[in-house]
Amino acid sequence: MAKLLVKNKDLVVPGEVLVEGMEYLPAGNVFRDKDKIIANTIGLVSIDNRLIKLIPLTGFYTPKKDDVVIGKVENITFSSWFMDIGCSNLAMLSLKEATSEYIERGADLGKFYNFNDVVVARVINVTKDGSIDLSMKGPGLMKLSNGRVVNVTPSKVPRVIGKQGSMISMIKEKTGCKMTVGQNGKIWIQGPDPKNEKKAVDAIKLIEEYSATDGLTEKVEVLLK
Repeated sequence: MAKLLVKNKDLVVPGEVLVEGMEYLPAGNVFRDKDKIIANTIGLVSIDNRLIKLIPLTGFYTPKKDDVVIGKVENITFSSWFMDIGCSNLAMLSLKEATSEYIERGADLGKFYNFNDVVVARVINVTKDGSIDLSMKGPGLMKLSNGRVVNVTPSKVPRVIGKQGSMISMIKEKTGCKMTVGQNGKIWIQGPDPKNEKKAVDAIKLIEEYSATDGLTEKVEVLLK
């Protein structure tokens, strides 16, 4: 029989044993060593039935294939764009993955995506040496106009979205803002006016600050009244 040594939302450190026994399965930021599940980062315990994982308290974005991210154009070459998506390396968007349109050799790529343009893209490949490839082909992948980008710790993104999208839906409904959440912790907001746009930003910052506490939904509701 498994011996659970922690509770949901406990703060643990690397090397701490969370479970003894084989009944639980490691799901993220933990590893199994024989019959023990052990933390490999500082974070909060999350237990879901037989799955146990950690939500890191801090950290840079670690890209994974199929992540939808928000990036900003930092560099343009003759055949690709390089995007800042919030990790140590710039991510590359090639001509092939940028558009379904035919682009002639030598064309001015800045006419499609220029310096400082903000886009929603999908991670299609991450290599062992840290190279990241993006695609703009697919539903919801596009260049974003106007609005602003707010940064949160990537591990807090699930709290911003909420269960089945409940938190982000509430913010949109209460403020009238259009919002796109990238899994890299970058959130694009475009409001009907500066007041409501600021209210949405304040709600996101509140979620980030109090993500590990109970009653978060009620706190956000009060803020948005």
